[in-house]
Amino acid sequence: MPPLTVQQLLQILPNARSVAGIFLPALNRAMARYKIDSPVRVAAFLAQVGHESGHLRNLVESLNYSVEALLAKFSRDRISEADAKAYGRTAGCPANQQAIANCVYGGAWGAKSLGNKKPGDGWLYRGRGLIQLTGRANYAAAGTGLALPLEEKPELLEQPEHAAMSAAWWWSTHGLSELADADRFQDIGSVINTGKPGRIPHGAAERKALYDRALKVLA
Repeated sequence: MPPLTVQQLLQILPNARSVAGIFLPALNRAMARYKIDSPVRVAAFLAQVGHESGHLRNLVESLNYSVEALLAKFSRDRISEADAKAYGRTAGCPANQQAIANCVYGGAWGAKSLGNKKPGDGWLYRGRGLIQLTGRANYAAAGTGLALPLEEKPELLEQPEHAAMSAAWWWSTHGLSELADADRFQDIGSVINTGKPGRIPHGAAERKALYDRALKVLA
């Protein structure tokens, strides 16, 4: 299919107006490199990265969680009740986002699941890019795949070119175009959001709405 146009991008992700011109060439290069090259693949990719990044506007994960949200979202082996109360946002106190990241992405869980083995890795390798790449191991793998020093300079994923390319790399290495071809859209979101297919991802309704809109725009 031909390269995506700015008009198509804004029809699919209308809230991206302020950044569409910056991201369009980066998205087209990334999709071409990783063979996200049919309407169904492009629609699925844009829907997922659009949801993950707030329509291309948020390239760094926010951990601005309330105490209640921390306790609901993460298990007690990832954050204790005491730590949630100490670090979470309350009416009179902002969230300690660095401490939250080091807690929920660190410890035994972080070492096993994300390769975060050093103090501070949770914050240093918090979600970045259009698909919110998270964890030292994922940064290292993406760095190898993209020939970028992402372990040493994780902030590179905050640049549009690398944000888009890392998302397409992750998409390709996890076989998500093949899931798109098989009409398994919810499984794509499940893999991105939970690490496994077969689950209902966070934001499933918005992901699907963006996908349906993209299919119409790209038809």
